[in-house]
Amino acid sequence: MFSKFTSILQHAVEALAPSLPLQEDFVYHWKAITHYYIETSDDKAPVTDTNIPSHLEQMLDILVQEENERESGETGPCMEYLLHHKILETLYTLGKADCPPGMKQQVLVFYTKLLGRIRQPLLPHINVHRPVQKLIRLCGEVLATPTENEEIQFLCIVCAKLKQDPYLVNFFLENKLKSLASKGVPNVISEDELKGQDSLSADTGQCHQPLCGGATGAEPMALEDESPHMDDLSTSLDSLTVTALPEASVVRPNQDYNLVNSLLNLTRSPDGRIAVKACEGLMLLVSLPEPAAAKCLTQSTCLCELLTDRLASLYKALPQSVDPLDIETVEAINWGLDSYSHKEDASAFPGKRALISFLSWFDYCDQLIKEAQKTAAVILAKAVHERFFIGVMEPQLMQTSEMGILTSTALLHRIVRQVTSDVLLQEMVYFILGEQREPETLADISRHPLRHRLIEHCDHISDEISIMTLRMFEHLLQKPNEHILYNLVLRNLEERNYTEYKPLCPEDKDVVENGLIAGAVDLEEDPLFTDISPDNTLSNQEWLRSPPATPDHPKNDGKTEVHKIVNSFLCLVPDEAKSSYHVEGTGYDTYLRDAHRQFRDYCAICLRWEWPGSPKALEKCNLEAAFFEGHFLKVLFDRMGRILDQPYDVNLQVTSVLSRLSLFPHPHIHEYLLDPYVNLASGCRSLFSVIVRVVGDLMVRIQRIQDFTPKLLLVRKRLLGLEPEGPIIDHITLLEGVIVLEEFCKELAAIAFVKYHASSTP
Repeated sequence: MFSKFTSILQHAVEALAPSLPLQEDFVYHWKAITHYYIETSDDKAPVTDTNIPSHLEQMLDILVQEENERESGETGPCMEYLLHHKILETLYTLGKADCPPGMKQQVLVFYTKLLGRIRQPLLPHINVHRPVQKLIRLCGEVLATPTENEEIQFLCIVCAKLKQDPYLVNFFLENKLKSLASKGVPNVISEDELKGQDSLSADTGQCHQPLCGGATGAEPMALEDESPHMDDLSTSLDSLTVTALPEASVVRPNQDYNLVNSLLNLTRSPDGRIAVKACEGLMLLVSLPEPAAAKCLTQSTCLCELLTDRLASLYKALPQSVDPLDIETVEAINWGLDSYSHKEDASAFPGKRALISFLSWFDYCDQLIKEAQKTAAVILAKAVHERFFIGVMEPQLMQTSEMGILTSTALLHRIVRQVTSDVLLQEMVYFILGEQREPETLADISRHPLRHRLIEHCDHISDEISIMTLRMFEHLLQKPNEHILYNLVLRNLEERNYTEYKPLCPEDKDVVENGLIAGAVDLEEDPLFTDISPDNTLSNQEWLRSPPATPDHPKNDGKTEVHKIVNSFLCLVPDEAKSSYHVEGTGYDTYLRDAHRQFRDYCAICLRWEWPGSPKALEKCNLEAAFFEGHFLKVLFDRMGRILDQPYDVNLQVTSVLSRLSLFPHPHIHEYLLDPYVNLASGCRSLFSVIVRVVGDLMVRIQRIQDFTPKLLLVRKRLLGLEPEGPIIDHITLLEGVIVLEEFCKELAAIAFVKYHASSTP
């Protein structure tokens, strides 16, 4: 009560007293603080019962006012006083001793406001960055302390300052002694001796006497006038004690990055807001371009372990089985907004809280690596690969339990969709597919066990597992990474040894020139042809270049060639097996617009990969080498060959993946998947030849089904929702397969047309 009355009285006196020059006022407030320690005998009273907070606030206001009254960059006498007399060093000592109780909080607030409100750069000054560095070490030592909020605010303002001037981070990379403590080492060691950073102590071998017993890092405090009270102040501060940590020995690496270590500690805070702010601080630090900081960040801190260990623990906390639909449809995750209330969620399901926590932390790792300096990003991503992908996810994906396979594949699918960092995506691709780029052979398809297992799962006995794995590959193919398509498909088509070079005979030439198939669509009259005219296409750089004339690919006018290819696909399914012309709005032209948009998107992605505009010349290809389409295409072709006997949902997914592959603007993919007239080598198959075999089988089976056409039309209308569900129809699987086959052929025709038109556009 008495101290509060004293504070009120002092404020009244200050208000009535004549205004002093700023420097005198500043010195007055600082001396008022130092005199407290000289004169007080009660060091147990909380700091809020003293005038110290008020004096510190006044000192800040004076520094801000002084800066505002001077030209930019000019240091005033008050700031000079603060720097010259090492006021921040003294405050650090008082804060570490927390004397009076609550002083640490006040010191943190003072440092934070000083760095935040003063515009001129302060951190380059040794009497600023050294005490700042020491105060950083006090942050995050104990979780859930009363000063936690002030600690994170202080650390974040330091991070923000380093983001503005990245070179300053070098002041915070500290060299450490090899070994310091043992049983014979005294409890009191000065911080400067500990760190070996004080040139005087290094040169003379002298040890500074600390201002507080056990409060490492204190230097003798110098005030403007050398009065007898200074000895009293030193004596008073010497009497303050800090409990030393019970460490028998401390063995340290060559460098330390205490700013990162303190933030890492605070990411474990039980207060979610503190943890998020700590994550934001780490995000700022990893983005600093200084190579020394990046090296120290990844080699001398536990950042890699924090990211991967938390990913692993959150993944392991998930239920053994989660509905794949729940994993796929759970709302978009943002790492900074991981606030989920089970009571408020109408669509809650078992494990949703754990799933959101895992996806949220994965999003944070992804964003952190995306923002990180290049070398740091690579090391962090490799740590996620080795410690999480291989160490935790791979055993789950390789298990034999169908429920476990389904859940783990659904989670892999989700993070494939979610990843945005190119560096982390690269590591994820290497994890799933391996790094091999040489052509595959049947003997070595299991060389990368996870790749082999996942591709095998595309043809699993469980339709759910097959669909989920196919969806994962479909989304993987949409990622901007060249290795994905090369590893899965292109490396096996590089030599074009699926072809057999034959000169055209006269009969073939007549077919090419005159033989448009009866019933073909006339593309000259196609109303969507104008929509894909040169006026509405992308710039020339984004489209495939027109292939030059070669001996094995003579130059055509384009229209004959595209008619020939499109009509080959449109006429694959015989008329008696077609049903789309009975239903309005299901013609071939409905696929053109989607194909145009998707092909444009793929061209934009693949532009940086500098693919050739025309196939590799046959004379340069090794046509004698045995051809193997690769494990991935083998499984897709096998499933395509069974389209008449597979469930509707499986067929939709298989054809979806194949159409995605067909859209890639690589000449070998176009030739192998979309050219019906390629001369296949003996024993080789293409997408077109696989469909031809299916159609041959279909023609035989149609003869055995009564009322085939009416049943087919009824099934189509039911699938489109034009007819209500009724009695089960015989041969429903085959009928649905025929419908998917017809639609797939129309889609391939549209893709071929759009790609050919794009390649022939000047």
